[in-house]
Amino acid sequence: MEYKMFCYQCQETANCSGCTVAGVCGKTPTTAIMQDLLVYVTKGLSAITTKLRKEGKSVESKINNLITLNLFITITNANFDEVAIINKIKETLKVKKELLNMLDDKNNLPDACIWEEESVEEFYNKGKVVGVLSTTDEDIRSLKELITYGLKGLSAYSKHANVLLYTNEDIDIFMQETLAKLLDDSLTVDELISITLEVGKYGVCGMELLDKANTQTYGNPEITSVNIGVRNNPAILVSGHDLRDLEMLLEQTQGSGVDVYTHSEMLPAHYYPKFKKYPNFVGNYGNAWWKQKEEFESFNGPILMTTNCIVPPKPSYKDRIYTTGASGFSGCKHIKGEIGQIKDFSEIIEHAKRCAPPTQIETGQIIGGFAHNQVLSLADKVVDAVKSGAIKKFVVMAGCDGRAKSRNYYIDFAKALPQDTVILTAGCAKYKYNKLDLGDIGGIPRVLDAGQCNDSYSLAVIALKLKEVFGLEDINDLPIIYNIAWYEQKAVIVLLSLLYLGVKNIHLGPTLPAFLSPNVAKVLVDNFGIAGITTVEEDMKIFFE
Repeated sequence: MEYKMFCYQCQETANCSGCTVAGVCGKTPTTAIMQDLLVYVTKGLSAITTKLRKEGKSVESKINNLITLNLFITITNANFDEVAIINKIKETLKVKKELLNMLDDKNNLPDACIWEEESVEEFYNKGKVVGVLSTTDEDIRSLKELITYGLKGLSAYSKHANVLLYTNEDIDIFMQETLAKLLDDSLTVDELISITLEVGKYGVCGMELLDKANTQTYGNPEITSVNIGVRNNPAILVSGHDLRDLEMLLEQTQGSGVDVYTHSEMLPAHYYPKFKKYPNFVGNYGNAWWKQKEEFESFNGPILMTTNCIVPPKPSYKDRIYTTGASGFSGCKHIKGEIGQIKDFSEIIEHAKRCAPPTQIETGQIIGGFAHNQVLSLADKVVDAVKSGAIKKFVVMAGCDGRAKSRNYYIDFAKALPQDTVILTAGCAKYKYNKLDLGDIGGIPRVLDAGQCNDSYSLAVIALKLKEVFGLEDINDLPIIYNIAWYEQKAVIVLLSLLYLGVKNIHLGPTLPAFLSPNVAKVLVDNFGIAGITTVEEDMKIFFE
């Protein structure tokens, strides 16, 4: 049977097996096929850069940035603009051809290195045969896709660090070497498992790099109460993840009469000291990404999408959507700007001035800012609470939110937790419970929000510090349980990073990834104790009895 497309990289993939007619995310079959081709030619470019380095030649940072951006573009809900993806394929082919001419040895190169065509029809025909299903062996395919999705997640974190002018060439080299290896059809299951764990190692490096970039640029996150109400001024809503885009927008809106609000994963920007100096940085509007159809409607002003997490917009507000960076949607204005450049946000600012102020949808405050530096400054208080028995367990409930009704499990799970447990969270999964008013334990809030999904690094740092404080040999001896919600590829790199750090018995939900074949899933279960979720009642017994 020939499918119109095949994609199973996100949790909401059709029937937990694969989108074959259209993406649940909203992408069309042709967009999916063009994304497959972009990944393919990026693997070819990576094989060439890898070989150039082996010949002793250097690779420019702009090439590294291109490869990183290409992967980021193909993350779930990032870019639905088929023309933009085609242009990126053309750019990659041009660069690939130039670098190919620099090679001394052009023998035995994979097809992805030498393939070059110009017409969109040829792109489409090639894209149809180089996608996920081009690997016929189910287990090999599963592992190759697991590695690819991990690299996509890593590319997102690298890109965010790169725009703040922080780089780690070792990460770029590893990503490119690994993309090149994925073109090798002779790799065995054991070899691919080894590469998978190495992706986790570099995932830790990538999150560490971004943590350094963010904190050295904007200061260490601190405990902050964030307003969730509105003011009576025209405003711009910023969604996605990119702090540098937010900073440039805030600088350009000073004195304009236009307020700026965060949405979804941009909430943690409020925790950084440097952002607190902007008087028009009002608060957070709304909830997780999947509610944007209602919340973007009621916001009334323009919305800046800085990265992934776009839901195909309704016609009623589509003209208010602006994209930038890796994000894109056909018919929406895209604001250009390369790494190191100042983007021009004048058009979106002027647009905001013509719009009504946001419609208030809630009032109050939510508290966050519990990244590793802040939590470690409270270490004595936390340790005393554990030693006294006031805190019996920590529950890591990081990860992603999503549309599926089955995700209401996480609301019920948070409500059902014993009063002597503390939730450690990062990512938009927190919107399931960060407004439940779960109280505190001796002044320590029962929901400690470390920030965005990439700030899961903070949770690992906290765990490792507690391991040291309590003098434990094994991180798994800590009173920490892991019940993580996942949605897309950044969650994949977080999972692989935790496995690399030795964390076991992680529960993933609301479903296990469709791209895990039964045999690969068994490897994860047998070696790392990976498990799914059941009901709140049954899982409470597993975790607490």
